[in-house]
Amino acid sequence: MRKIISDSILFRGMTDDEKEKCLSSLHAREKAFKKNNIILHAGETTDLMGMVISGSVTIETNDVWGNRTILSHAGAGQFFAETYALLPDEVMLVDVTANEDSEILFMNVGGILSGPSSVSWSEKLIKNILMISLHKNLNLSGRSFHTSSKSCRARLLSYLSSVSLKKHSTEFTIPFNRQQLADYLNLERTNMSKELSKMQREGIIEFHKNHFKLIR
Repeated sequence: MRKIISDSILFRGMTDDEKEKCLSSLHAREKAFKKNNIILHAGETTDLMGMVISGSVTIETNDVWGNRTILSHAGAGQFFAETYALLPDEVMLVDVTANEDSEILFMNVGGILSGPSSVSWSEKLIKNILMISLHKNLNLSGRSFHTSSKSCRARLLSYLSSVSLKKHSTEFTIPFNRQQLADYLNLERTNMSKELSKMQREGIIEFHKNHFKLIR
């Protein structure tokens, strides 16, 4: 078993034997995806929860006019579709797309709530999925906070400040390229790039590609 799987929050509190039985019961299987491949499609249902083994994915909405909004990002060791997997009759409203060449571990958790709870790992699994879902809700609430302002600069400062707080550092790398950052903050890329350059000239930030330093 890969260390990233064994050490995951999904299996917190389980013995090695429980982890093995859990993975077997969930029919865990790995699948590779190329960059920009859609892993799960909006409009479909799923009973599968995904864990990123390597690479990263974006969770995004794409309307019929081709407008994209990035809602969140999941890197190695993180999860997606856990809520939809536990509510398999709910149609997905988002696409999950490979942000780079990625390996994904799929687990069939769709029947876990209706299945027998007598096995030693089942209650631990449900509790851990709940914790994962709560963290996701916090992240989505944070995005709403970043995009609440009408000002491009205010949205950028809100997002960069939040990353700085989470990283406990004024220097960090964000998981988005320039277009993805614009899509995440609901900004037009050209205007956002101009604002970033202006902020750098004013001595507020320094950046190179997706690496930033906040200057107090």
